[in-house]
Amino acid sequence: NWPSNGKIEFRNVDMCYRDGPLVLKQVCFTVEGKEKVGFCGRTGCGKSSTMVSLFRIEELTAGQILIDDIDIATIPLNTLRSNLCIIPQDPVMFSASIRFNLDPFYLSVDAALWGVLDSVGMKEFIQTLPGGLGLEELVAEGGDNFSAGQRQLICIARALLRKPKILVMDEATASIDMETDALIQRMVRERFKDCTVLTIAHRLDTIFDSDKIAVLDAGKLVEYESAKNLLNIPKGSFKLLWDRHQSEHK
Repeated sequence: NWPSNGKIEFRNVDMCYRDGPLVLKQVCFTVEGKEKVGFCGRTGCGKSSTMVSLFRIEELTAGQILIDDIDIATIPLNTLRSNLCIIPQDPVMFSASIRFNLDPFYLSVDAALWGVLDSVGMKEFIQTLPGGLGLEELVAEGGDNFSAGQRQLICIARALLRKPKILVMDEATASIDMETDALIQRMVRERFKDCTVLTIAHRLDTIFDSDKIAVLDAGKLVEYESAKNLLNIPKGSFKLLWDRHQSEHK
């Protein structure tokens, strides 16, 4: 039953890659269960490294990460990673059936698969594919018979099927158009409302509606508040990023 709540705590986390310099430095924050938190900052600030440490792809140099009050260093890797869900920038699609892409371990019935496809708006499209095979329709290598947005929607359907308590979106909408980005963000808010969601985004619009925004700079957490409160900080890090973002997208 772990995690049952989805609370995440970073306590004075230091992390480096192999023997390199620290890429996270004394990072401290708490994400309550079901909260939606966006991560932003300049390239190389430590956004993705935060998620690398959460999945224990690299072990910590110092500090602790707790999920529901349990130190993840004490959790078997397979147990940890199977209870976290990630939607990456480049959606992973296998050269196999749609069924396999949604449910590679064949744990769900057809009704559940069609249900999550319907939830992400892909049911009708798949039912009308020229092969007429439904869930047995084959996905081309790299998912080339689907658009980038459709591939991402199938990855979201895969995540929905797993019913995770913690979802990580790592630049998940960076390679799709703004309209599809808005659709996916709305869908995540609706379908994962009972899930803790951590979103790394280059487009600040993507995370603006998050409960809180974590701003990183040179491996340190420099701000952690709602977007509205952060914009009220004169010369604040998020305000500077937002003003630059707005001027570039006029």
